[in-house]
Amino acid sequence: MSGDAVGQVPTAVVFDVGHVLFDWDVRHLYSKLIASPAALDTFVRDVVTMEWHAQHDAGRPFAETSAELTARFPEHRELIAAYGPRFAETIPGPIPGVHDIVGELDSAGVPLFSITNFSGEFFAPFRAANAALFDRFRDIVVSGDERLVKPDPAIYALALRRFGLARDEGLFIDDRIKNVTAAEAAGFVGHHFRDAATLRADLEQRGLL
Repeated sequence: MSGDAVGQVPTAVVFDVGHVLFDWDVRHLYSKLIASPAALDTFVRDVVTMEWHAQHDAGRPFAETSAELTARFPEHRELIAAYGPRFAETIPGPIPGVHDIVGELDSAGVPLFSITNFSGEFFAPFRAANAALFDRFRDIVVSGDERLVKPDPAIYALALRRFGLARDEGLFIDDRIKNVTAAEAAGFVGHHFRDAATLRADLEQRGLL
């Protein structure tokens, strides 16, 4: 279904964070630190890879992952060290139009929640810096804190228990179809996020906006 069928009637909305509420791109940080486009491409491809970053989402502390990576690439020690304390600079800003939707849902009394693949140690300061948005959410399941990563069925089961939602009561919004499909199997209604306009239309069809 993934946002294309509107037969169900969810009463709560559950957002992903990266690429739904906020953009995310490691290049946004490292383009400030690496002048050569070719060197930047190589560094992102071979050093701070998505596989390396995913360890933080799974709960590994940056102190461990950075030490291991530095041992492999000692010539990049300073660049690797910058990743943790400057992680907020990998987030260019909000996804256009979505924060307005969050505000409208909250004002309408729709319960808001989030399930995010995010390092617990990185999410805490990020949440604090964006409290005006995140304070609208009743609960947020952070993969790094739970050591469960989407699309593991266990993270959705945990979220349903924590949020107090029955099957089909939560509309789950994510930019990755595999995460949406897994959420649907676990008991959520799914919306595969494309942009704010498409999301708004789906929410309006469902009577949530």
